Amino acid sequence: MTNEALGEGRPGTKGRAGWTREQASRIERTDDTVAPIVYPPATEQIPEVHIWDTWFLRNRDGTLATVDGYRVCFSLTAPSDLLPGKRHDVATIRCFYSDDGRNWHNAGPVFEDALGQRQWAGSALYDDGSVYLFYTAAGEEGADDLTYTQRIVGAGGGSIDTTDGFELSGPWTHHELLQPDGDRYEREDQSRGMIYTFRDPWFFEDPETGETWLLFEANTPVPEGSDVCDGDAALQEFNGSVGVARSPTGDPLEWDLEDPLLDAVGVNQELERPHVVYREGLYYLFISSHLHTFAPGVEGFDALYGFVATDLRGEYVPLNESGLVATNPENAPFQSYSWMAFPHGDEVLVQSFFNYYDFDGDTLDEIAHLSESEQMRRFGGSLGPTLRLDVEGSRTRIIGTLGHWHIPLDGETLPLTDRELIRRGKGNETSAGSYGTRTETGTESK
Repeated sequence: MTNEALGEGRPGTKGRAGWTREQASRIERTDDTVAPIVYPPATEQIPEVHIWDTWFLRNRDGTLATVDGYRVCFSLTAPSDLLPGKRHDVATIRCFYSDDGRNWHNAGPVFEDALGQRQWAGSALYDDGSVYLFYTAAGEEGADDLTYTQRIVGAGGGSIDTTDGFELSGPWTHHELLQPDGDRYEREDQSRGMIYTFRDPWFFEDPETGETWLLFEANTPVPEGSDVCDGDAALQEFNGSVGVARSPTGDPLEWDLEDPLLDAVGVNQELERPHVVYREGLYYLFISSHLHTFAPGVEGFDALYGFVATDLRGEYVPLNESGLVATNPENAPFQSYSWMAFPHGDEVLVQSFFNYYDFDGDTLDEIAHLSESEQMRRFGGSLGPTLRLDVEGSRTRIIGTLGHWHIPLDGETLPLTDRELIRRGKGNETSAGSYGTRTETGTESK
């Protein structure tokens, strides 16, 4: 597809891009961007733990890996009897596997000796039989109190044995890969915002050039007293960016910092879990963000946002003009979070975790005012339904969902959507907007 096909404000091929306040001011819920209501599954697949940020074992080009017939994923987890709001303080990475893309099994914690006081999100690479895990080391190991430093770490030495079932094992070696330089990427001591970020590493090898990249969430330094955002100090505190490092050799454990792919100074503080889907010659950059991390004067949602360019280092154009790709319904604004997109056939699928449902407060802070039993009841703590996206140039639309935990295997044919059934004369108009229906057994795929 050509630049012209992307429309006004088309991306260039080189240079730094920004998500502007004018673009973000267009954010609004539409039929194409609002996901259906999510209901709990009839049976929890992994009841012993809370599960939230999740990523799949991928090949170098970003496609999902299949190892001897198994899909493999990694998640941040905590004991399921823990109050959900405290889970980030004890997060541990676990591995899960499935031989049918629907039923998943717990392979247990990945590491015994990870860096940091706890681990936050990352990505995983399957490369010629070896497993590499990239993660965020949060806090300083050995500190008496909980600390919040963030380091980007890579662990090598993993392997998968399927001789007798499924086993992921080491020995793992952990390498601190990147630290912020204070120039392109803000250090913690420079931060003036609500929260500091240098985390969420995501591996990607460009299929066009063969170059190897590591994307991550960061913040752009904005010195006090600068004229950025017309000198508005309140807006300057919202300075999220998508950082990137390049491997000079392709070695997954060797990286050099480069300029950010995208920044959102004056727009948003957190561009979480950045990742790329390469499709039909275009690079789709996706991030997750929260309602409360938008700058004053910009109204957004807990949602998946996206941008597109003709080059990985190109000038990215927001999808759907505003960047909004998928969000929760107005009456369930926090039901899902931490979306990750991946290609499947002619569609792009999007996985997320089932967050706080049956809750329509204005902010997540209101959760803390509920009783502990109500906080536990309203937290999903597992993978949610998989969204199905139709993607064409700089436009996307939600066309359906699959069930909780459904991550299709390679070549798996997906069921017809309601829209397709209507086109074929096998559906009715009244069901066209229903992507999944509540049944005795949970959400039914359409």
